[in-house]
Amino acid sequence: MILCKKKEHKVCLNNSTWQHELCSEFNQSYMHNLKTFLRSEKDQRKVIYPHSSNWFHALKITQLKNVKIVILGQDPYHQPKQAHGLCFSVLPGIRPPPSLINIYKELRTDLKIDPSEHGYLEYWAKQGVLLLNNILTVEDSNANSHRGKGWEQLTDKVISIVNEKCDNVVFMLWGGNAQKKAAVTNDLKHLVLKAPHPSPLSAYRGFFGCRHFSQANTYLQHHGKRPIDWSLPNN
Repeated sequence: MILCKKKEHKVCLNNSTWQHELCSEFNQSYMHNLKTFLRSEKDQRKVIYPHSSNWFHALKITQLKNVKIVILGQDPYHQPKQAHGLCFSVLPGIRPPPSLINIYKELRTDLKIDPSEHGYLEYWAKQGVLLLNNILTVEDSNANSHRGKGWEQLTDKVISIVNEKCDNVVFMLWGGNAQKKAAVTNDLKHLVLKAPHPSPLSAYRGFFGCRHFSQANTYLQHHGKRPIDWSLPNN
C-alpha cells in the first residue's frame, strides 16, 4: 500500500479532494488489518493484481468533483497484464474479456456504438465515470480471493461520499454484489440503475436490453450535465 511519508497512515491519492474525504478512513482499524494482510500475502511471494501503484487508480483519475456515473465491478481481473485499477478495463494490447465484450454488445444495441477493438476504458474515467471495483486487489488466478479483508468497507465509504457530496449521479449496479451498494445511495437524489452482471453466465438474464447507457446520458442532460461519449478512441 502506498503511504505518504507522514506520521499519519494515509494513502497518497494525488487528489486533494479524495485525500481529504478519505483521510480518516485510512486510519481505521480495518484498514490497518487490510494492510497487514496484503503485506503477509506479498511476504509469501503471492502475486497480487493490480500492481500496488494502481490499487487506487479509479480515484486518482476520476476526481470526486467530476463524478457523473459510477460503475461497480466485483474484483480485479486475476490473470497477468489485465488489471490496472479500473473495473472491467484492461491494459492496452490485452484482448477485452468476456464481460467487457458483453458491455460492448449492449452499447451497440443501446447507442449504435460499434465495439472497440481494445478494452482500455480510461477515456470513460476521464469524463467522470468512476470505474470502481468493490474489492481492489486479487491473488493471481484466484478470483474473489481478497473478499472480506476490508476493501468492501472502504468502497462503501467511497460510494457514501459520492452519494453525499455529489448531485445527480448515475449509479450503474450490475449484479448482486454491486447492488448491495444501493444501501448507501439515495435514489431520490441520484439515478440508481440495476441489472444482472454482464458476465456470460448472467448477461442474458436482463443485462442485454437494460439500456443503461442511454438512460444515463438522458438523465445527465436533463440535469444540465454533458453526456458521456461512450465510444472509445482506437489509440
